[in-house]
Amino acid sequence: MPLVQTRGAASAQGFGEFAQAAVAANYIEEVFSCFLYTGNGSTQTITNDIDLSTKGGLVWIKSRTDTSGGATSHALVDTVRGSSKWLSSNATSAEATNANLVTGFTTSGFSVGNTAYFANENAIPYASWTFREQPKFFDVVTYTGDGTTSNTISHNLGSTPGCIIIKPTQSASFDDWRVWHRSLTSQSYQLKLNTTDAQANVGNFISQDSTTFTIGYTAVNQSGIAYVAYLFAHDAGGFGLTGTDNVISCGSFTGSTSNVNVSLGYEPQWVMIKRTNSSDNWRLYDNMRGMTASNGGALLYADTSGAEQANNSRISVNATGFGFVDDGANTNIYIAIRRGPMKVPTVGTSVFTPIARTGTGANATVTGVGFPPDLVIGKRRAAADEPIWFDRLRGATRSLFSSDTSSEATDALSLTSFDMDGFSLGTDNNSGKINFNGRTYANWAMRRAPSFFDEVCYTGNGTFANRTHNLTVAPEIAITKRRNGVSQWVAIYPITSTTGNYLTLETTSAANFWGSTGFTTTQFGVADDTSAQTYVTYLFATCAGVSKVGSYTGTGTTLQVNCGFTSGARFVLIKRTDSTGDWYVWDSARGIVSGNDPYLLFNSDAAEVTSTDYIDTYNAGFEISSTAPAAINSNGGSFIFLAIA
Repeated sequence: MPLVQTRGAASAQGFGEFAQAAVAANYIEEVFSCFLYTGNGSTQTITNDIDLSTKGGLVWIKSRTDTSGGATSHALVDTVRGSSKWLSSNATSAEATNANLVTGFTTSGFSVGNTAYFANENAIPYASWTFREQPKFFDVVTYTGDGTTSNTISHNLGSTPGCIIIKPTQSASFDDWRVWHRSLTSQSYQLKLNTTDAQANVGNFISQDSTTFTIGYTAVNQSGIAYVAYLFAHDAGGFGLTGTDNVISCGSFTGSTSNVNVSLGYEPQWVMIKRTNSSDNWRLYDNMRGMTASNGGALLYADTSGAEQANNSRISVNATGFGFVDDGANTNIYIAIRRGPMKVPTVGTSVFTPIARTGTGANATVTGVGFPPDLVIGKRRAAADEPIWFDRLRGATRSLFSSDTSSEATDALSLTSFDMDGFSLGTDNNSGKINFNGRTYANWAMRRAPSFFDEVCYTGNGTFANRTHNLTVAPEIAITKRRNGVSQWVAIYPITSTTGNYLTLETTSAANFWGSTGFTTTQFGVADDTSAQTYVTYLFATCAGVSKVGSYTGTGTTLQVNCGFTSGARFVLIKRTDSTGDWYVWDSARGIVSGNDPYLLFNSDAAEVTSTDYIDTYNAGFEISSTAPAAINSNGGSFIFLAIA
């Protein structure tokens, strides 16, 4: 039996006083990354927080547009074969050597060299997908064929593979990429990654278990030929604090000309789909390139060198899976990977950044956010204009205004993309709400993360029904807005796990009793559910040291609000609930200081007010001044707040 080289094993550590070397928690953000970057024609290091140098894995790179050399092939480089060796998923070519493509693997990503076209041509945008070796997720295996009908190869996947992709790395009589998938008709069927061909019965192809796979088909077992195999797990658990969460699924569905929902039990960030009953491409989607809740997203094909299609309307994602619109009742297989992060954040800067900026009126990129944002709220400061909300799940260019009841709008010149470390803006010469030349703006960028913030898009069904979320804790405030029609912004904040109140974000109105909320660690009670109408809900919770959703009773005097922080709040939102009052917003980018603190209102178009001192600094949270009005600190009044460290 040939020697198999594999890497990656769960580390162990004790949990609790009497724990005996319990297995450490694993998270999807430690083993998979979709990272977008722009080539610089020289060298650069891609920092995606995936440890490849000590854990091992695969880097898959594809140019998103045509390069100066035209359409450019995919490049697959793994740590087992070495950084200088690459293969292309759209070609049958043997392994090629190029020391300047991927130049090395690091504990936080990989480096690319000055190779034109494939990985780092100047000004060319690239997509990279990194798969780290990890039991119950992914493994890389190399072996040498022995020409028999029963060659058994060991692997370290720690579970029965859901999909195995095999390629000879040297010239061979059979040089296609061969794909076995658990949802093909039987073990003897295969697909080819480099073609659009339907599945074919090739006889004795493959069998597998949690430690080995056995091959008998000549095309993947020619005597003396070297091969590489990429193994993907299927619903094997192994992740999250309890070690039971699934992060990768290999399944199938029957398509339809109307949307078919595929249930995964989680929201995916990356999906590869292939029709099996007839010819079709291998479709690659991910949320960094615009896979949204609205049947849209950029599309690349694993089997071609063609440029990215800017908007493909077939796929959509939801809190528990994805939807797909097909040409008809076709059978399709898929590999889907869970959206991250799964870790609970420990510092506010990892999930929230306030920004004070001046518009340029030209295409611009806002960087330095510190994370890939999922929600960006903007408000013009010096003059009246609506607060504008953009988010990744609904898709860039789609906006909502929290000061009115209008439906979702689309402006191709506003926020044009969500990036790895910020967001990009268009010329904004129509609305002027986010990047008009010379105007000053406040922007608030947030990332979805467990216990802090989540977002759910859904279509109403006409009944009061609970909806699934991925916040992992019970939401403490949920803000819902109908997208495709005029409606109020309904903000529900629960009093207990069964009842709650609601406010309207676009008004100053006092709270009203809502009734049953259904707020649990996995579900929330929807605020509106008109049949066939589309909605978005933003959910926030208290995350220790990061965020605090709470309430206080006004005193009319100086009042310190303890949020459990150590360096004070960088964002504060306050609303009076027992009487009328605006939705006040402060942030550290514009100034939370001992003197005057500028504020804006989420419910109003009004310009920023700079001449008041209503809140002050306080290490544990924020301090409300004795000069604050009744809408913030009325003696005996009731108030709710959201603070972020």
